[in-house]
Amino acid sequence: MSENLEKDELLKLHDIEQTREQNLGFKTLMIAYLSLLIALCLFLPKIYIANQIYHISRDISEISTKRDVLLEENRALRIRLENIKYKYQILNPLEQN
Repeated sequence: MSENLEKDELLKLHDIEQTREQNLGFKTLMIAYLSLLIALCLFLPKIYIANQIYHISRDISEISTKRDVLLEENRALRIRLENIKYKYQILNPLEQN
């Protein structure tokens, strides 16, 4: 008989412990979802802005490189033009005589 009482007491203790170990309650679940939503609202704009800054700076770098190439090409063309002008000035007086 005492063995049955011990079993009953153990079963009751087990049931009590089991009721204490419930899954997340609705309130706890809502707090977790709300926390996640707040975190997303805070961090997604920062990630988006950082991504946009990266892409814009990459575009600026590409355009700057093209500008440098065009400036160098312009300098080379000016030198060629000066050489052609110089040759024309040398040859033209000879043709006029």
